[in-house]
Amino acid sequence: MNSRPMPLMTADYELRFESLFQAGRALAFPCDERGGVLLDALSDKARENYLFARAVVGRDYASPIVLRRD
Repeated sequence: MNSRPMPLMTADYELRFESLFQAGRALAFPCDERGGVLLDALSDKARENYLFARAVVGRDYASPIVLRRD
């Protein structure tokens, strides 16, 4: 069992899934510097979108990238 506390999520990074078919279309989610997303911190709709994007990587969306927000 992992008893270490989860680090607090900051808005410094985002995990971005770019569409393979529509330039400029993407789904982005707040994450840590390694791309970890706290699912419990997302709204229900954002959580659905995140899980969808992960499921269709290679078909609808490119592999996600971690970007530092300005």
